[in-house]
Amino acid sequence: MNVIFMEPGFPANQRQFVRALASVGANVIGIGDRPYDSFDDELKSWLGSYQKIGSITDEGALEWAVRQAQEKIWVDRLEAVVEAHVMPAAHVRERCGIPGTSARTAYLCRDKVAMKEVLRKAGVPTAASAGVAGAAEAREFAQAVGYPVIIKPRDGAGASGTYRANDARELDAAIRASGLDDGAPAAIEEFVEGHEGFYDTLTINGEVEHDFISHYYPNVLEAMRARWISPQIVSTNRMDSPGYDELKALGRQVTELLGIGNSATHMEWFFGPRGLRFSEIGCRPPGVGQWDSYCAGNEFDLYREWAMAVCHARSEQPPSRRYACGIIALRPDRDGRISGYDGVEEYLRKHEDCVVGHHFPDPGTPTQGVEAGYMANAWVRVRHPDFDALRAILNEIGEHVHVRAH
Repeated sequence: MNVIFMEPGFPANQRQFVRALASVGANVIGIGDRPYDSFDDELKSWLGSYQKIGSITDEGALEWAVRQAQEKIWVDRLEAVVEAHVMPAAHVRERCGIPGTSARTAYLCRDKVAMKEVLRKAGVPTAASAGVAGAAEAREFAQAVGYPVIIKPRDGAGASGTYRANDARELDAAIRASGLDDGAPAAIEEFVEGHEGFYDTLTINGEVEHDFISHYYPNVLEAMRARWISPQIVSTNRMDSPGYDELKALGRQVTELLGIGNSATHMEWFFGPRGLRFSEIGCRPPGVGQWDSYCAGNEFDLYREWAMAVCHARSEQPPSRRYACGIIALRPDRDGRISGYDGVEEYLRKHEDCVVGHHFPDPGTPTQGVEAGYMANAWVRVRHPDFDALRAILNEIGEHVHVRAH
């Protein structure tokens, strides 16, 4: 099978998808905007060929590269696993006659307003929302729905560019910060109170083959606004708990309504005083290395399972569900350059049987801001058979391991 894979070299975990495709027998044709010579020998060994273009999101350049490949060989699949790549891939896929995620599905998984309109009509519980093209429309929505409200890009991913407004004054500030005053289109929606998490799947022929449930501690907006917080993302191994039945049913309903076939998905949700609420879904894997947590917690290769789904429409190995697995982000105490760490050796040694990954940038490395995300600076990944014991370990690391900067 010949599979085109978009941007094999960046971000860092893209190589895992290339490795997995090669491991199931695919001839991998890479297309990207980075030089081939920037790839290491291992990544090169998994690529059958590579075509550099000016920009991976330039649909004209992407289509040219795909047609160049089609002139030489039959192309079975064109795959993209980064949010910004999904829509260009879908358009080019359809123009070049390659099966896979449709442009309609990609659009509904990318545009927050259209997504929620479709799901709301089908009875999926979700927040009131609207697309707005100016400040007046945003203020009208807030007046009709009430505060708090959230403003975010229509095609954003995660909490990037997302602003909460608790009153008219904060709404005016959010309008300026979001670019809405300058004509940038945005989505506005009511703020849903409750605990936040996500439901990730790997679907085969529209059916959920693998699924995983993760929790944010604290919720994303709070985590991305406060330096002193060491936020956690924790995946549960209690997937058979009756408390998750409603969430799993919701995820399957959304997958069917949006026409998702052979693909990874990433669905955000809230649970609070009004019950379970859908937030948004992407037709791609989650970020922040979350698949590595699923691999470690379930003692299997989810990347290979994805490749099996893409190339052969079947699964090869079930997840063990043996461990809960989580990551904790450790923020520098100030912006600048990292000067050192406190408590790393002591607490990593104490929990060495549970730590399955970590990253501590070398002293002298420039820090990254809080808004840069969970893996921007230092982080530790831990697994444990008991979810509550895992949370206690992560809390202990957050309390005692410190990143110093100057």
